[in-house]
Amino acid sequence: MAFVSDKQIRFHHCDPAGIVFYPQYFVLMNELVEDWFDRRLGIRFSDLHRDDRLGVPMGRVECDFLTPSRIGDHLAFMLEVEHLGTASLRIAVTARSGDEVRVRATLTLVLASLESRRSVPIPAAMRERMARDLVGAPAG
Repeated sequence: MAFVSDKQIRFHHCDPAGIVFYPQYFVLMNELVEDWFDRRLGIRFSDLHRDDRLGVPMGRVECDFLTPSRIGDHLAFMLEVEHLGTASLRIAVTARSGDEVRVRATLTLVLASLESRRSVPIPAAMRERMARDLVGAPAG
């Protein structure tokens, strides 16, 4: 089952034309990842950074902007894990308003040490939690 987080498009997301300025979608996608860690994985994103000294930067992004979003719109951001590697994972993100898909992206996130700024293996407990959202994983 996919993880979903609802986001309202606010004034600060928009350009002078009143539509979402495309880089703001990446901010919203990062918020989605934070929400996923906090609410689904049970790992406080702030603790991951502050205490564990780990981050999950985007290593690769593919994105299609399909339909503009405007201030006041409510978008459901959906996250599914497509691939779980040793130190990285690939997630599919879809943002929609009702049945209309506004943005579709594939993000490769890398677990990285904030000290060395290098990738590190995903710990077993974290991997197990992430695997629950792996596309095709058994429900439960």
